[in-house]
Amino acid sequence: MRTLARQARLYPELDPHAMEVVDARADLSPVDLALAHAIHDAAVRRFLTLRFLLQACLTQPFDDLEARVRGVLLAGAAQLALLDRVPAHAAINHAVEWAKVVVRPGAGALVNAVLRKVAQLAPEGAPRAAEPQLGAVADGRADLPRDRLPLGDGLWRALAAPLLPEDAAERLAVSTSLPRWLVDRWTARLGAPAARALALHALADPPVVLNTAHAGAPVRGASPHEEHGRAVFEGARHELVALLRSRADVWVQDAASAGAVESIADLRPALVIDLCAGRGTKTRQLAAAFPDARVCATDADERRLNALRSAFEGHGRVSVAGVRATIRANIGKADLVLLDVPCSNSGVLARRPEARYRADAAHLRSLVDVQRQIVADSIPLLAEGGRILYSTCSIEPEENHGMAEWAAKWHGFVPRRERLELPRGLPGGPASHYRDGGYSVLLERG
Repeated sequence: MRTLARQARLYPELDPHAMEVVDARADLSPVDLALAHAIHDAAVRRFLTLRFLLQACLTQPFDDLEARVRGVLLAGAAQLALLDRVPAHAAINHAVEWAKVVVRPGAGALVNAVLRKVAQLAPEGAPRAAEPQLGAVADGRADLPRDRLPLGDGLWRALAAPLLPEDAAERLAVSTSLPRWLVDRWTARLGAPAARALALHALADPPVVLNTAHAGAPVRGASPHEEHGRAVFEGARHELVALLRSRADVWVQDAASAGAVESIADLRPALVIDLCAGRGTKTRQLAAAFPDARVCATDADERRLNALRSAFEGHGRVSVAGVRATIRANIGKADLVLLDVPCSNSGVLARRPEARYRADAAHLRSLVDVQRQIVADSIPLLAEGGRILYSTCSIEPEENHGMAEWAAKWHGFVPRRERLELPRGLPGGPASHYRDGGYSVLLERG
């Protein structure tokens, strides 16, 4: 609940690493830790949904409450409306006692009154329904209900009454915990059915997808994915960790992400610079796709840079250094520069649920400015005939095709091999069908 109080204070800039502090606690059993993750993840994924339900039970604006009270209300409401692990009375009592101790004695009365009302709105024991089918809602054959909440497993949580907004777009935004701005934007560009499908996709429990395109042997604990060179890992987390430590030829990577490097697999670069390497997923893919190339990886974030150094320590062809050092050492030398730039993450909201709350026009403009600067800063690295592979995990035109047009207009590049993947798969759908969204384009000198 302390973590959710911090998230409430940070909103809309939620911290994707907030639970690392909880994970480090030695006093939590595996069962308690799993429950803490379930509560936190549900509250983050459905922040706007829970805020809507809580606001219906408050006489003052939810956002005006102090962060610690908002945190405990979010934790309690997540258990009451979205989870089945804790009985309603136990969830309410625990929240009330926590508020008395951590906030102040008088806060317990408010928390008790509000959560009891939430429990009435989402009655305990109400059966989870499979109707209407999410696919029918996505393509417009069925309406999004006003008395049910869609869940990540494809079922619906029954409410006591038609509480959700009458306006269809607002109801979609509240039901899927998306900013109305994003729903309206997708609807205007792609149409209502596609917007509904994207919004519902953002609620899905994303599977662990492995890139097995370079695997030298079968992968135990994995089943085939629809896309070639992919597999769905079905084991426990500790089994996945053990697999990744024992196999350098397999890594976690969705098909949409892998498609960027795969789109240029016929090239033969001698020097590749991964300028926004993150934790090194595409760096690993570059090393496998271009076995004769030297790969230089870097990232502006110190935490990710340290993770890169650890991941590639002792690697014969991959070197890791800071951004400035990497640029100074490689001016005019790179045959290929990969720019997996910071973006809105609108193609991976199922995996990055906290990113949805930052979505607005101002944030998008600021990201485009950053992306343009990164492209411009990378140009001096190019050797004669060198290319830039620009990629995002966004589906927004300004960050994708708009960036390719900008690079062509102002820097003389010719866009090649442009690809846009929309997210695919609904909550409860087969893991083998799931795919994130993303974009890539190869920029060549005209």
